[in-house]
Amino acid sequence: MDQQYICILTFGYFEMSFLEKIERAIRNEFFLPVRFRAAHFDLSETYDIVRRQYNGNNLLKEVDAMAYPNAIKTIGLFNVDIFVPILTFIFGQATLDGQSGIASLFRLNNTHYGLPEDEDLLLERFQKEVIHELGHTFGLLHCHAPQCVMRSSTYVEDIDQKETHFCMECRNKLNTTAFIATTFRKH
Repeated sequence: MDQQYICILTFGYFEMSFLEKIERAIRNEFFLPVRFRAAHFDLSETYDIVRRQYNGNNLLKEVDAMAYPNAIKTIGLFNVDIFVPILTFIFGQATLDGQSGIASLFRLNNTHYGLPEDEDLLLERFQKEVIHELGHTFGLLHCHAPQCVMRSSTYVEDIDQKETHFCMECRNKLNTTAFIATTFRKH
C-alpha cells in the first residue's frame, strides 16, 4: 500500500517556487508528505453570471470528485473570485472532517485592494488559508485564539493578524486524530 499524503490540485498556473513554499508550510503543520497534481475541469459550470464569481460549493464538489485514492486530504488551489450564497466572497472552503477543501489567491493579493503588490505577503496569506482549510478537513472548528491559523477570517486583515501555525489547543486536537497521531509516532 502506498503511503498516504495530502494532495494539492492546482487549477490554473502557479509558479513552482510558490507551490514549493506552500508544500513546505503544509508539511511543517501536518507532518505528512504532499504531492502536486495539475487538474482541469470546465470552470464555467461553476460561474454565476449575476454575481460574476465562482460558486465555492460547486468548486468544492469538483475537487472532492477528483480526490486520489491514497490522498488522506485534497486541497484545490484556484485564482478566481469565489463565494457561497450567504457571503459576498470567501477565501476558501472545506468540508468539516471531510476529504477536500479549496483556497483561492484572488482576494489575497494587495493589488485587489489598490495597494502595491507584495509577493511575500501574498504567499503568507495563501499559506495560512490553505492550512486553515486543511485544518477543517481534519475536523478542526474555528478557534477563538487571536493568532491561531484556525481563527475565522472575514477580511484579509484578519488573515494578516493570524500566524501560520495552530495554537496549542488546536494542535492537541489535531494530534488526537488517529491518522495524525500515528504519523507523529513514526517521526
